[in-house]
Amino acid sequence: MGEWAGVAIALASSILGGTAAAITRYLVGGADPVLLAILRWGIGFLCLLPCALLLGVRWPQRSDWPAVALLGICFFGLFFILYNIAVSYTTAARASLALATLPLHTMVVGALLGVERLTARKIIGVGIAVLGVTAALAAGLAQSPPGAWRGELIMTGAVFCMAFYNVLSRPLMQRSSALGFLTVGMGAGAAVLVLAGFVKGSFAALDHFTTGQWIAGIYLGIGGGALAFILWVMALARATPTRVANTMTVNPIAATLLAALLIGEPITANLLIGLVAVFAGIWIATSEAKPV
Repeated sequence: MGEWAGVAIALASSILGGTAAAITRYLVGGADPVLLAILRWGIGFLCLLPCALLLGVRWPQRSDWPAVALLGICFFGLFFILYNIAVSYTTAARASLALATLPLHTMVVGALLGVERLTARKIIGVGIAVLGVTAALAAGLAQSPPGAWRGELIMTGAVFCMAFYNVLSRPLMQRSSALGFLTVGMGAGAAVLVLAGFVKGSFAALDHFTTGQWIAGIYLGIGGGALAFILWVMALARATPTRVANTMTVNPIAATLLAALLIGEPITANLLIGLVAVFAGIWIATSEAKPV
């Protein structure tokens, strides 16, 4: 039941992540990638810290703090700056479709680090999903913003950051607690982002935020930041990295539906075909029978 509970929790997290992609796309015209990341993880950290202190969580061991902080900076800092840059080039749906290959990236990284064995079936599944996504994104370029391919390429590179986070975080969490691990990592990432924001002058854009943008930004921090990643690390503590990452396939569905409502992004056949290819590839790669 632990594995299935972890998958269910990850599913809820991935749905929240999909809505965050649409919100990011809504805000991207009025804020740079650094400010968007600060809103998501600065607000998220301010929500997490009092919860962690009130609950008396088990914090990472002192020897683990450098690794936890580095993972947090790479993920909450580097990954989400690249994520926001990617969304600024393409639609929320297309960016989320590229992000939906996360299970396959996680599987490859797990194999490279010796955590999960990469079999022929898994390689075939990876190939089907990647080819399906590539074909779907290429087929829809005519209906996409100019230079959309740059966004999907950046997102594909960024996904490796999250894949390494998924694979490397579980042993660190097991020596502390999911919430303690998350709070330290998110705090480290948020601190670096705030420093970068001051250097870059990103905070000036807040003077021009409308009420709607403030509401969206606060949701980005609470729903897409704190809540989504409390659920994500809870899932990683209960299930394998690949099983958790598999739930990312619902991300583009949530992103597509909310982006269609918020900013009128089209729901196209090629996106649906690409999503089917991702589902098929992941099923092939992860449904291998266990040896008796």
